[in-house]
Amino acid sequence: MTLEQPPATAHRDLHSPDGARRGEHPGRAGNPVVKVLDLAWLVFEKPDLDRAETFARDFGFTVAARTADELRLRGTLAGTDAVVIRRGPRSRFVGPVFQAAERADLDRLARHAGTRVRPLGPGRAGRVVDLVDPTGIPVGVVHGADVGALLPGQSPLPHNTGGSPLRINAAQRPVREPARVQRLGHVVLQTPRFLAALDWYLDTLGMIASDFLFLPGQRDLGPTMVFLRCDRGATAADHHTLAMHLGPERGYVHSAYQVTDLDALAAGGEYLAERGYRRTWGIGRHIQGSQLFDYWRDPDRLMVEHFADGDLFDASLEPGWAPMSASGLAQWGPPVTRDFLGATPSPAMLREVYAALRAEDTELTVTRLLALKKAMSR
Repeated sequence: MTLEQPPATAHRDLHSPDGARRGEHPGRAGNPVVKVLDLAWLVFEKPDLDRAETFARDFGFTVAARTADELRLRGTLAGTDAVVIRRGPRSRFVGPVFQAAERADLDRLARHAGTRVRPLGPGRAGRVVDLVDPTGIPVGVVHGADVGALLPGQSPLPHNTGGSPLRINAAQRPVREPARVQRLGHVVLQTPRFLAALDWYLDTLGMIASDFLFLPGQRDLGPTMVFLRCDRGATAADHHTLAMHLGPERGYVHSAYQVTDLDALAAGGEYLAERGYRRTWGIGRHIQGSQLFDYWRDPDRLMVEHFADGDLFDASLEPGWAPMSASGLAQWGPPVTRDFLGATPSPAMLREVYAALRAEDTELTVTRLLALKKAMSR
């Protein structure tokens, strides 16, 4: 790929302790095929759509459409569907679908990939290009999909802070109800082909890096995690729309959905707990991205996140660089759990590790695997 090397002084120490050193990965491509605007939706398969719908409503989604074989979920903000769940033999993540800025972008992608632009589906507006990233994950890019209107949502609660009181003779009583999802924020993926996947998303979809993480003592080997945002020029975008990290498994780690504020997130978490769902980690505030977070498992053990108050960057900000560690995942909050880190071995995980280490296209070595394990224990 063709890469633009940023000036050594371009990082302004605004979001990470360090910027890139000369010769390190610049985190953006010089001439990408297209520049996607955002995630459109994520595609999953699940065998029990009734159970999936019950959890979705408890988590705070609005059901946009439901058939015998498909469940489409959306947030309260105007936009496309956020999640599409199709009936399948097992619960699994299929892949992300991104939004193209222009119809012509689909043609450019199709020519680049040697594929075609196709209709989105029967009764659906829009057209899509089907791609596959170096990890083997199907990636769609869509234009012209149906956009739902703004729905009633939760209003942020007024706070009395210092010398600026907003509430007089009024008590604060957050309603115990689902945290109303506003929109899809990001998806996190794991891959043993980290650098190949990173360059593909920069070169093909025009994404740019907000932050890199590296293994302590191995910075010279390059990053092992990246937080990618969409390049909208002077218009600010989420700190990350896609995050990826090196690891033995291929595919989904978690997905994140924005809610109104901390009270909505916390009261929504109490609502989920009362219904027997399992919290994975939270509540806390991240470092990279700054989001308030609360992680949960759905009934099929897929991890999902409520978040609020995330960072927004325009295209002028260069990537930050920081060491990778478990303690570096949050500014405050409870200690990170083994469940969140995926640190509880299972026969399936051990098979993934063995296969990743033996694969010809892997970037994972025993040395890096041990360093990852050590970093996640710090």
